[in-house]
Amino acid sequence: MPALFMGHDDRVHDVRYSSMKIDFKKTLDTYRARRGVFRIVEVPPLRYLMIDGHGDPNTSREYVDALAALYPVAYTLKFASKRGLDRDYVVPPLEALWWAEDMTSFTVNRDKSQWEWTAMLMVPDWAGDDMVAAAIETVGAKSDPPAALGRIRIETLREGTVVQTLHVGSYDDEAAVLAELHDDFVPNSGLRMTGRHHEIYLSDPRRVEPAKLRTILRQPVVPA
Repeated sequence: MPALFMGHDDRVHDVRYSSMKIDFKKTLDTYRARRGVFRIVEVPPLRYLMIDGHGDPNTSREYVDALAALYPVAYTLKFASKRGLDRDYVVPPLEALWWAEDMTSFTVNRDKSQWEWTAMLMVPDWAGDDMVAAAIETVGAKSDPPAALGRIRIETLREGTVVQTLHVGSYDDEAAVLAELHDDFVPNSGLRMTGRHHEIYLSDPRRVEPAKLRTILRQPVVPA
């Protein structure tokens, strides 16, 4: 069983309000994970651009359309923050919540056609809802706006206590790690799962070979 680490994200707000260009992957403790280690972390409330969908992300047009809408809004918001507030940052990595009526579709048969998902990009807490709405409006005013633009919402995710680890390799090889997390580490630590399976994609699959992809696997938990 992987070792147990404890972590708390107590530096988020101090770092965010500096004048430097911020890379949240480097400043937020919640983006830290180690391969082979299940770590318990307290995640603060974080705001996201979100789009919901269903089905296999490898074949679903719905998933492609979701990303094609989220990224233009995220970059428009970033540039507005830099110009209007003098606060620049690296657009955070893509994240997604995953669930299914039968959770064995994640850890046993990996039937992706049964998966529900929420694709997400984190929004800095200084970018208010009015800035987000303006970014969506700007993207919508383009000559060929994204098909899924109208499905974007801004929402605060409150996960609280989570267990997370780093998976290195193909997304299709996550099942063994998830089975150990769900069936071994969580119950043996006096915890039970709550909320939805959460993945954070630290690598760009267009540029990184599958064997080297780095993905944080996260599961919200509460005392059993």
